[in-house]
Amino acid sequence: MAGSIFKQEVMKVTGRSWEEWIVVLGQEVGPLWSHEQIRNHIVEEYRVSEEWGEWIAVMYEQIMGRVPVGVSKDAGVQIGVRKTMAVAKERVWDFLMSSEGLSLWIGDVPSLELRVGHEYESKEGVSGKITVVVPYHKLRLTWKRKEWDNPSRLQIYVLSTNTGKTTIAIHQEMLDDVYMREVMRRYWDEMLTALQNQAEVAR
Repeated sequence: MAGSIFKQEVMKVTGRSWEEWIVVLGQEVGPLWSHEQIRNHIVEEYRVSEEWGEWIAVMYEQIMGRVPVGVSKDAGVQIGVRKTMAVAKERVWDFLMSSEGLSLWIGDVPSLELRVGHEYESKEGVSGKITVVVPYHKLRLTWKRKEWDNPSRLQIYVLSTNTGKTTIAIHQEMLDDVYMREVMRRYWDEMLTALQNQAEVAR
């Protein structure tokens, strides 16, 4: 339910462990309370920020048996992010796989061998293994930060549009929890914006 990163952050931000939050809320929250009631109770009663009231409520509701957005039985916690840019598909792919492009989504690696079974690790500690390669279209690999307990599954699609532009679609599955889902949504949003800026300039 809750991964180690979330547990560390909630302890740092609130001074209370996640296990303590579960006990406290178990004594106070009614089974029919709405999400808003739970969040407002946490914010008002324990003087935490709106953002952290939201996160604690969302995570606690899973313990109550509620399924949050972005969670499926097969892929676990997942996130999809996409961006369309005015660059040819081949140029986007080549840039994404160049050392400059790789630095945006893996980190400092000399190169990435586009073959099934190739294992990689950046100086920043992002590591994984390539599982599917369809050149200029699709890349599937495992992707794990050094502080994570478990690897995620990452898919990158490069797709041509009817208007001659290119859409990059990123899909990441098997994330630890919905908190990590939001962390990665922001990460991929920033990465795709940086990629668009650099790829369009490099045309």
